[in-house]
Amino acid sequence: MSWGSELWDQFDNLEKHTQSGIEFVERYSKFVKERSDIEISYAKQIRNLSKKYQPKKNSREEEENKYTSCRAFLSTLNELNDYAGQHEVIAENLTSQIITELSRYLTELKAERKSHFHDGRKAQQQIESLWKQLESSKRRFERDCKEADRAQQYFERMDADINVTKADVEKARQQAQMRHQIAADSKTEYSNYLTKFNQEQNEHYYTLIPNIFQKLQEMEERRIERVGVSMKTYAEVDREVLPIVGKCLDGMTKAAESIEPKTDSKQVVESYKSGFEPPGDVEFEDYGPGQTMKRTVSETSLSNSRGEAKERPGGGKSKGKLWPFIKNKNKLSLKLGSGPEDFSHLPPEQRRKKLQAKIDDINKDIQKEMDQKDALTKMKGVYEKNPQMGDPASVDPRLVEMAMNIEKLQSEVQKFEGWLAEVEGRLPSRSDPPRRQSGLYESQNSNSTMVDNNCAQDRESPDGSYTEEQSSETQVKVAIANTPEFDDEFDDGDEETLPTIGTCKAVYSFEGHNEGTISVTEGELLFVIEQDKGDGWTRIRRNEEEEGYVPTSYVEVFLETNTKDS
Repeated sequence: MSWGSELWDQFDNLEKHTQSGIEFVERYSKFVKERSDIEISYAKQIRNLSKKYQPKKNSREEEENKYTSCRAFLSTLNELNDYAGQHEVIAENLTSQIITELSRYLTELKAERKSHFHDGRKAQQQIESLWKQLESSKRRFERDCKEADRAQQYFERMDADINVTKADVEKARQQAQMRHQIAADSKTEYSNYLTKFNQEQNEHYYTLIPNIFQKLQEMEERRIERVGVSMKTYAEVDREVLPIVGKCLDGMTKAAESIEPKTDSKQVVESYKSGFEPPGDVEFEDYGPGQTMKRTVSETSLSNSRGEAKERPGGGKSKGKLWPFIKNKNKLSLKLGSGPEDFSHLPPEQRRKKLQAKIDDINKDIQKEMDQKDALTKMKGVYEKNPQMGDPASVDPRLVEMAMNIEKLQSEVQKFEGWLAEVEGRLPSRSDPPRRQSGLYESQNSNSTMVDNNCAQDRESPDGSYTEEQSSETQVKVAIANTPEFDDEFDDGDEETLPTIGTCKAVYSFEGHNEGTISVTEGELLFVIEQDKGDGWTRIRRNEEEEGYVPTSYVEVFLETNTKDS
């Protein structure tokens, strides 16, 4: 059905209807814009969530990534990050394919609508102007006819009156004839205006207005079609990312299926196995008059593992140590990862792994240097054959430097391989019968040796165990075999949380790359839990789970009053 023929008299309603259509497009565009904003906000929250649970550098979470369950969780976080990216794609496509296009189309639509209604109003004004002219000529014709009738009646009265002169009668007759002529002219003019108006009116209602309304109808149909296309695009934008979203979900499922409980259990053994043998039987010592029974330390005795306390000579109690690593003196070096170069402070099995990892790293460096050397050698050969490309002698200093680096690295490998051979020679075989280990762990010049515990004096060491008299050259520490109290930092498993003794403010930023340290940002406020003992390090705490050492010169310490007095 055509608007031009059916709605010829609904100009005002069509104007309202088309305006309502434009407002609908604007409302739909606003809806899509808000959906796009929601997708951007959602993607941002998902990315922040993924980032929040990513393992922090040099943290316990990063260390745990050797377990399949932790790696699966990390893969899930990475897939979740990609999943968030697809929501950003949805927002981007909604903006580019719908919002931007509709905004441009609305501008064109408003201009076209304005043009059509301008033409309609112009045609309406034209027909109204003709109507006014017709009405004016009609009233003039009516007035002139009445004037002619009055003039005729006046003439007839004058002609019938015998007292009126012939001159007056003639004058009245001429006046009547003039009025009749004016009326005839007005009639002709009225007839012409009527004919013209009927022609214009017919043109208006059967040609001009139908054409304008037909254009408005076509414009409205295009608007409706455009809205339909936008709604279809709205669905397609979501559909396009479904395959990638599905791959993200498949990745999460695959990560979950990759979890292997047995492998993780085996990894626990690999991580914490010390390499020490279980203790053998304790020898019987008879008591004799005047003799003092010698004190020996069972590094894995049940009494020590139960945490029995011994009285110190100066009073007070000390917990039994289960490992040959004295925390008070060695704790800082172990935490900071700055122990002996040969890792002699570690149990045999852990030491072997560290040495093997170090050898592998150095071999990678050697291979890298050799590859670079080969490339430079080939470049030198090219220069020798084509001197215009470069001076062969310019490469020689770099080749010499690389050769020295390779020689140095190879020397390092030999050194670490020697230590590795030493450790592998000491590791017990599973088929060997249990034997009693020495109760003393001697450390000198980064090389560990075992000494006879039967010569120990009846004296307790600061860590709660009995040791022999120490010379000025040899520091003797108690060696204890494999127990559940051994952790990554070789601290007591039942160590209590240290109390806060003050606060500090970071004067400089410090990146704690080594184990046991903690990163701080300039201006950050933290809690002090252990003062500098003269080694240049202060122990601080950020929260219940984050604590570590920072250089004392990097922080400004504010100790509590009672701490300063003590």
